[in-house]
Amino acid sequence: MKESSQSEAPRRLEGKHLGMACCWALGLATLVTWNCMLTIEDYYYKLFPNYHPARLLTLIYMPFAVVSMAILTYYESKIDTRKRNLSGLILFFLSSLLLLLLDLASSGKGGIGNFIGICAIACSFGVADALLQGGMSYLAGLAASGFLISALRLLTKAAFEKSPDGLRKGVILFLVISTFFEFLCILVYAFLFPKLPIVKYYRLKASTEGSNTVSADLAAGGIHINHGDENEAKLHERLSNKELFFQNIDYAVDLILIFVLSLSIVPGFIYEDTGSHQLHSWYALVLITMYNACDLISRYIPLVEFLKLKSRKGLMIAVLSRFLLIPAFYFTAKYSDQGWMILLISFLGLTTGYLTVCVVTEAPIGYKGPEQNALGNLLVLCVLCGVFAGVALDWLWLIGEENEGGHYLPSRGVVRCEEESPLVALVASLVGKYKKPKGIMIKRPRCRSSHFFSAKVL
Repeated sequence: MKESSQSEAPRRLEGKHLGMACCWALGLATLVTWNCMLTIEDYYYKLFPNYHPARLLTLIYMPFAVVSMAILTYYESKIDTRKRNLSGLILFFLSSLLLLLLDLASSGKGGIGNFIGICAIACSFGVADALLQGGMSYLAGLAASGFLISALRLLTKAAFEKSPDGLRKGVILFLVISTFFEFLCILVYAFLFPKLPIVKYYRLKASTEGSNTVSADLAAGGIHINHGDENEAKLHERLSNKELFFQNIDYAVDLILIFVLSLSIVPGFIYEDTGSHQLHSWYALVLITMYNACDLISRYIPLVEFLKLKSRKGLMIAVLSRFLLIPAFYFTAKYSDQGWMILLISFLGLTTGYLTVCVVTEAPIGYKGPEQNALGNLLVLCVLCGVFAGVALDWLWLIGEENEGGHYLPSRGVVRCEEESPLVALVASLVGKYKKPKGIMIKRPRCRSSHFFSAKVL
């Protein structure tokens, strides 16, 4: 018995660093394509100015993610993990490839047909997200996908800013890189990851505790096990999903509230309700990048043991106190400059990542492998429910706005221009009308930090 334990100890450490790198890359792949779609919203606002793409695409994406995750959570003990993860990666790759081909086929034109096509691709992203996020948990890689994609978007935007049709060229290069990365991750998961000794050790451990979902992954790693009856008996000994949920209901509420707040602000509020300031078209991208960077950094803070928040009551208090950020964002957008907004969005990212990691690492402690897998799926479902509620509540920021969108509204005789001079708004009004107006009233909106002006034909 002693010899067995000594042989297992080094085996657990073999391939540890390569395994961590693979987990990081696969976590990156889990949301890289969706983050791509979010970070090219400046391009979509140019193509589809009337449709609120930042808000609408997220709202369309979420029902498919939530429903798919709910089904997968219910049947999690019967679904093969390898097939689930590979299906998610392949679907992400095909969807991002279709997004690229759609832009190339339409030559970067707008229109309702192309927008419907992009919405359909967003739906497939939702299904792929549910397949992957519940099938594996790679928290640092998930956050890294947001930051790296935002940084890459800034680079491609800067590289093509002064060239003809530079915005579209940057987006195409951006999508090509992201699609190729998804393809590489399919190869990593299919051929490299299951053969790592440390991965085989933990999957074998889960199998001996009664899990039937890892047999295909073990077979891919060269381990063939057949003790279905024994595992079936152990599976019946585990806690049910209902019992797991009620034992961890405070953690579930924490995750829902964390993402309700975060997604009610990012990305819709950032793209449409913060003005342009001195950064102009770069402003929203800078805010998104700062949010993702702070989200990534904060996910490593709980690695320092004394900085990790473990108290269940403490987590709930911290989560509820974040809702004070709602009036803070409102008054910052209305009265303050871009520096305060960048500081505020950074704090939102820090608290989102930190609290998420604290919750999902504390909740599974004390459970067996199959129970941890089931609880992980339940917590991911709570995250997606919170995201869905957040993107729906994000539309409430539009209540009370005088004009919806940055485009000419013939029914109201109003045009909105993203420029710093009222003269441009006046000229745009003249161009927008077929008949000569009697007069034009220039009016600055309530949001002092915005450089939008409305020109109303009298």
